[in-house]
Amino acid sequence: MTRATTLRRDAQRTALLDAAERRIADAGLTALKARDLASEVGCAVGALYTLVADMDEVVLRVGSRTLGRLDAALTASAASAAAGTPAARLVAIARTYADFAADNLHLWRALFEFRLADGRALPDWSAEEQIRLFRHIDAPLSALRPDLPDAERHLLARTLFSAVHGIVVLGLEGKLIAVPRAGLHGQIAMVVEAIAHGLAAGQGSGNGNR
Repeated sequence: MTRATTLRRDAQRTALLDAAERRIADAGLTALKARDLASEVGCAVGALYTLVADMDEVVLRVGSRTLGRLDAALTASAASAAAGTPAARLVAIARTYADFAADNLHLWRALFEFRLADGRALPDWSAEEQIRLFRHIDAPLSALRPDLPDAERHLLARTLFSAVHGIVVLGLEGKLIAVPRAGLHGQIAMVVEAIAHGLAAGQGSGNGNR
């Protein structure tokens, strides 16, 4: 493959992912159709699959972009709150996550709605991108509970994320239970601070699960 061919293929692949990202951002995963993407990019449907393996890869690659922007937002938030207490840092990270979800609603939802066909597992590169985001929670948890073994702290980071994610999902549902963003921030802060207080109180108990 010549350099010119490689560059042309890379440009087409970028255009494909750009188009897919716009469609998901506008209307969610249901708006993603191979024929529509091919038309927008200006190629035959079959030609799409010279750029990606299948439509699952398209969604995963768009998801990778979303995770990259979320990572950047969380990194900036963690840096801004670095001088605060571990609890304050956790609250800042959680609020940033809520704001990112609200500002990128369909792209954020796609991260959790998408399932690979036939029950296939995520490719390693995609799973690693998701796991890497937990470092933002793990760092203040480490400061809050330096006594916890790594494995227990990593599990705790996922549990804390699940709690915040649940609040965000319900808060952004857009139905009767929807919560205004200011109210969502308050609810998140209350829950995260309560968990942080409980964890700090449990330090030295000899059992991080209590």
